[in-house]
Amino acid sequence: MRGGDKAVTIMTLATKMHRYEGRGGTVAYDVKRCIHAAECVRGLPAVFDPNARPWINPDGADAATLAAVVDRCPTGALHVAHADGVAEAEPAQNTATLTADGPTYLRGELALMAPDDSVMLRDTRMALCRCGASQNKPLCDGSHRKSGFRHDGALQAGEAPVPPVAGGQLAIRASSNGPLIVTGALTLTGTNGRAAHAETTFLCRCGASGNKPYCDGSHRKIGFTA
Repeated sequence: MRGGDKAVTIMTLATKMHRYEGRGGTVAYDVKRCIHAAECVRGLPAVFDPNARPWINPDGADAATLAAVVDRCPTGALHVAHADGVAEAEPAQNTATLTADGPTYLRGELALMAPDDSVMLRDTRMALCRCGASQNKPLCDGSHRKSGFRHDGALQAGEAPVPPVAGGQLAIRASSNGPLIVTGALTLTGTNGRAAHAETTFLCRCGASGNKPYCDGSHRKIGFTA
């Protein structure tokens, strides 16, 4: 490295993709992004059966029904490529939904950025780690269940509900050893129904903030590294 040059941290996301072809299209399943929310199994057991081999049968439902249930997958682990070439619908707004003792579910025009500002992942659905223990940061991998992470997902009483706002690209950047910096129009909703809107949001990802879901600098005190 030449004098004055700045080292660049390389970020990679773990992926393990499987594809299941059917007459109406192909279901793509990323094992590494699945946290077993089981929305697919509950919504369409004729297609998604964990006890069957293969466990996904795209021909077990019509294309419209299949697409509707796949869209319930909160992590983006499931997607459908339709045989007729029709793309999955993109949400009109960017939203973040907190879960009790678990991740933040994002929906919208999402771009997960690398330190050099290249795009690591584009999607309409992502699950962001809040506990600090994920091995696939900044995405959730289900580690909150083992780490003992606790937060009821409620927003503070001082934040009042706001109407949905227009979307546009939402950029998610993981700061070194610090919070997630989310840039773009975003409506964040807590488990208590309260909502907040912001153009820039600093989300805790170490699990220690006293002002969850927002960062309060606690990552420095606990020596969080990521």
